[in-house]
Amino acid sequence: MKTSDIFKNKTVLSFEVFPPKKTAPIETVYNTLDELKSLSPDFISVTYGAGGSLNNSSTIEITSAIKNRYGIESIAHLPCINLSKEEVLSVLEKLKENHIENILALRGDISPDYPMKEDFKHASDLVSFIKANGDFNIIGACYPEGHPESKNLVDDIINLKIKVDSGTNQLVSQLFFDNDKFYSFLERARCAGIAVPIEAGIMPVLNKKQIERMVSLSNATLPKKFVTMMEKYEDKPEAIRDAGIAYAVDQIVDLISQGVDGIHLYTMNNAYVAQKISEAVKTIIKVH
Repeated sequence: MKTSDIFKNKTVLSFEVFPPKKTAPIETVYNTLDELKSLSPDFISVTYGAGGSLNNSSTIEITSAIKNRYGIESIAHLPCINLSKEEVLSVLEKLKENHIENILALRGDISPDYPMKEDFKHASDLVSFIKANGDFNIIGACYPEGHPESKNLVDDIINLKIKVDSGTNQLVSQLFFDNDKFYSFLERARCAGIAVPIEAGIMPVLNKKQIERMVSLSNATLPKKFVTMMEKYEDKPEAIRDAGIAYAVDQIVDLISQGVDGIHLYTMNNAYVAQKISEAVKTIIKVH
């Protein structure tokens, strides 16, 4: 099933998981999925290892298991900056073999540790290529406060419109902690003629170090009340976890009340956090 069709009938709740590190057994992510299944998400996306084709096998394996073993629709992440056209075609073929219909098409992060290739310089290039080589549902990333490399917010929306016009069927946002930033982004996107479903990406706080790293990658600002919360509980692991859950729930309730298309929860492979948040918002999503 193409995940873009799910938005026609409901407010969507979806999760993201990632393959375990090479030093950890792959079974660890399946333990997480065993618990996430009971939460009945609309779909689960699986991130992609850095550095190109050598790291995609576990992504495809996990994405296939989510759909074919757990019976949940799945999305495979596919960053392209380190891949050739031949390598992307190989990935597409493997996805087809595993009956995976949904791809999150990404440029990927530039890293000095991995050589860039010239076939795909932008995510929109990958979107067009996938569109020409298979009947996939294509998801794109968006940045409520602008991509860190964008010149300004207007330029960011122009580039996002190019990505959508290239064949992107739905969008999922990077994390943010200020809902007003997301609402302003939605207004800019809709005014630009971007009409596809846009999910709000929410990341619960687990620890201060993790959030600081993610914020540096996503360009997200931190509201004063969020910073105060982190500073108060940063040395109390359980307290910052529970405060982070409460903050995420507060964000989600507000977003749903404002009619957001869906919520994409960055679980960090933490089933406990996903469970607590899902339990807190499930009736709100159903009522909406």
